[in-house]
This record gives sequence, C-alpha cells and structure tokens, in this order.
Amino acid sequence: MLSRFVRRSVYQAGLPLPIYRNFFSAPKPPVTGMAEADSRPVEVEAHSSTQTNSTKQPSAAQKGKKSKEADVFVVKTPKGTRDYGPAQMAIRKRAFRIIESCFQRHGAVTIDTPTFELRDILTGKYGEDSKLIYDLADQGGELCSLRYDLTVPFARYVAMTGNKKIKRYQIAKVYRRDTPRMTKGRYREFYQCDFDIAGEGDAMLPDTEVLRVVYEIISGLDLGEFVIKVNHRKILDGIFEVCGVPKKKLRGACSCVDKLDKRPWEEVRKEMIEEKGLQPEAADRVGEYVMLKGGLDLIEKLKANEKMMKNKSVRMGLQDMELLFSYIKEFGIDHIISFDLSLARGLDYYTGLIYECILTGEQTFLSSVPELDAVEGAETSADAAAAATASGAAPPADGEEESSEGQCVGVGSIAGGGRYDNLVGLYSGSQVPCVGVSIGIERVFSILEAKEFQKKQAAEAAGERYVIKRRDTDVMIASAEKNMCGERIRLCSMLWDAGINAEIAHRKNPRMLDQMQYCEGEGVPLAVIIGSRELASGEVSLRVVSTREQVAVKRDDLVDEIKRRLASL
Repeated sequence: MLSRFVRRSVYQAGLPLPIYRNFFSAPKPPVTGMAEADSRPVEVEAHSSTQTNSTKQPSAAQKGKKSKEADVFVVKTPKGTRDYGPAQMAIRKRAFRIIESCFQRHGAVTIDTPTFELRDILTGKYGEDSKLIYDLADQGGELCSLRYDLTVPFARYVAMTGNKKIKRYQIAKVYRRDTPRMTKGRYREFYQCDFDIAGEGDAMLPDTEVLRVVYEIISGLDLGEFVIKVNHRKILDGIFEVCGVPKKKLRGACSCVDKLDKRPWEEVRKEMIEEKGLQPEAADRVGEYVMLKGGLDLIEKLKANEKMMKNKSVRMGLQDMELLFSYIKEFGIDHIISFDLSLARGLDYYTGLIYECILTGEQTFLSSVPELDAVEGAETSADAAAAATASGAAPPADGEEESSEGQCVGVGSIAGGGRYDNLVGLYSGSQVPCVGVSIGIERVFSILEAKEFQKKQAAEAAGERYVIKRRDTDVMIASAEKNMCGERIRLCSMLWDAGINAEIAHRKNPRMLDQMQYCEGEGVPLAVIIGSRELASGEVSLRVVSTREQVAVKRDDLVDEIKRRLASL
C-alpha cells in the first residue's frame, strides 16, 4: 500500500496514481514537494502494459522506435519557472492590489497586448539583451517571438491605434532566455507591472509623476528603505563624447557602465578596453565621472566643468535635471532621489531621464517558501536541502544559485524605466514622447514571501498560530447535527445572494470539530451555526471564530449583522 503522504503528493501533482505504485515501492531518496521549482527532479514511469520494479532505460536499438514499453520523463517545471500555491498566490494578489490601486489613483487606464509579437517589432530595441528574446517556430509564414517586456508592445499599440495621448498601465507576463537566479527573484517567465505616460507635456512633469508612482508603490509594499537613482541619457552620452569615446561605440560603453552596480570598476574598465575597443585613456576619463553621485551639488559640479558645458548634450541634460529637482521637492520625494552617473540602463530606446529603484538594506528571502502551503507530513525545503547535501547532490547547473534558508542577499533593482521619445516613431513615422516605469514584481514577491515565512516561524516559536489567509471566505455555514445539509445550503445561498463570501462543507453530516478547525486554519472570521433549536426559534448562532464569542441572530437580520461585523474587522 502507498503511504498516505505519497498518495496525497501524487494527487496534488495532478498525475495518475497507478503509475507510481512500483516507483514508490522501490528504494529511492525522499520525494520533495513535487511541484516546487527548486526540487530535485523525480523520474516517473509512464503507463505501460507491463509494470516493473525499476525504471528501464530504452536500449540503443529501441531509440527512435515506437514502443509500448515505459518512457522515462521528469516531473518538474521548466528551468527558470515555478508554481505558486494558494498561500503564495494570496501574497501576490495583495501586492497586485496595492500596485494596481496606485496606478488607478494616478488616472491610468489598462490595456492588454499579445503574449507574442512579430519578431521585427522586438529585434533591435534591447541592445545586447536582444539575444535573450525567445523566438518561436514559424507558424504559417510569420516569424514571431515572445515579448521581452511590455514597453515595446505598448509603443507598437500607440503607433497602430494613433492614440497620441494616453496614461496606461499593464500587468502581464514577459519572457527572457536568461540564466535564472531563483533565489534573487530572477526567472525566465515573470510578471511586469508597467506604468507609462504617452503624449506631449511640459518638460519633466510626466517624468516626476512616474517617480512619485514608484515611491508610492514601494512604500505601500513595505519593503524597507530604498533609493531611486536618476540619470540622464544626454548627460551620459555627452560625458562619453567629452572623454573621447567614438560615437559608434557609445552604446557598447553604455552597456558596460550599466554593470557597475554588479561589478567593480576594474572589471568594467577591462571590458570597455578589451571587448568594446575603447582606448585606455578614454576609459579612465569615463571612470572619473561615472563614479560620481549626489543631488543638486552634483549638478552644480558638472555646470562648473568647462569641458562638459561646451557639450550641447550635457547642457540639455543638466537643464532637465535642474527642473526635475525643483519638481521632486513639490511632489514630496526629494529625500529618496539620488543623481547617480553610474546609472546607464542598457536598453537602446531610452532618450532622456532614466531611473532605477534600489533597496538600500539587505533583504532576507527564499527561492521558494513551500512551508506556506505545506501538506501535513510533507518534507520541507530545508529537509530537502539537507537530504541533497547528504547524498552528495550536484550544485545547480548553468549558474543557477542555491541559497540556504534565511540567507541575506541583495535583490538588486526592483523598478526601472525612463523616457523614450523615439520608440513609437519606429513603427508609425510620427514621434510620440513617452515616459514610464516597470516594477520588477517577482523580486518583490520573493521578499514578501520570505517576510511571511519569518512571521510564521516567529509565531510558531512563540507557540502561537499564524494563518496566511489564502481565500476570501468570510463566513462558514456549519452544523453540529445530522440532517442539516439542506438548511446549510439554503443559508449559504442566502449569503451568496447578498454578496457575502461564504462556504459549506461538502459532506452531508460533517463533524463540528472539522468545520471549526477549517475556519481557524483558513482564517475564516465568522461561522453561522444551525441546528434543530435554531430552526425552532427562527434564529441562527453567529460565532466569532477567533474569540469563540457566540450570539443568537434572527435569520431575517443575519445578512445585516454579518456585514456590520465584517466592516469592523
């Protein structure tokens, strides 16, 4: 017989039970959460006419031939992707609500665009990152690719519709053929939350509102202290020109500078010289400037530099930056803005102000938090890691990181964007100035999940129950007596008709203890209890689950009483 845990794990994986019978009877390492992205792969036998006690690999003669014998396949998510359980999805939904409410507060409308675009729409817009685009096979004469971000599809949308003035937001998945860093929230499939303003406006006013949006979102998510770094592409291009960087090598030099947040200057300088072809003297002159940061004081320092002020691009950029710093004070965000000349943003389409939001403190987060959705008796990620270490398991391949539980690591940029005035014109011939930002929401999720995990650990250490509310149920309709199924259904239907989130147990005669434990475990705040005594008096018992306070309520007054109590929670 299969153990109860194995049956439950197989069932939750959504796979047929019979194919596991012989597999689990053979001596194997412990099975870890089968749907977790960081779990060890589990080899499983497919259906076959003859079951054996071990998985057989096909012989060389059998390769390429159709056979009824078992094929071996791996039950896992693709590299750089992961599943999300109910508790994790509850955390994500809360984050999305905070972000979306901020976008709507600023008057943005939402749109949607296809998951894939014509390949020509995407290519040539991302600089060196163009190699990360997922190309699709030819399907009927059109070469398509999965979208790399939401900005280029938005520019294509504006060009196609002719809508030259729109403030829009979009929350959708994008795809990048990058090396995953699961512990840092870097995936191959992930959500982006974009906010963009297209259309004419006075200089730097739309740009500053976008910075205010970033400030509101990161503050609302309560991620800790942060700073928004700002720079200007015209200033950066002007610095390169003054330092003797040839115009045809500007974008390559820019992509090198963009790595200064991850690498020391010595490595960046070496790449500039050996890979991008810059002269050592030019690279050294660039290094004198790109390490500078500050605020209005840095603007004044650059204005005092005669060489820089002879460059038209630098003068135009500094004029914009002075205007920006006058506006950020009025918007109440001057305390979190830093003018940083090392900020480059490697994408080719930026033309003006650029910015990134960086968390300034170390953040504790995990690649996955299975304990938030753990099945009772299941192996945890810590158990799996210990088992992998004991068995001498190989480290993750292709640069994928493995982090110990609770490790403190930097998460990097969690939002970035800038002004791109020429992108729409590539598709329509008519320029439409645009500015926007993208929130790196997967990195945010990694931090929020870890915070919930830490709260859960602290509560359990104190002997307290910690519940992540995974569902929106507000009321449980329960009964301690038999033959009350019809009454429970009628009461539940009455609450549904009134717009109240309610549930009943899917058993004719459920145990009262099971119903109350469900409420406690799922964070359901109220329970309506019906029995023969309540039926006779035309009342029900309304219980507050957390305090077990119970009062009698007339059935005609039940909806109003529930709404009143929910409003006070």
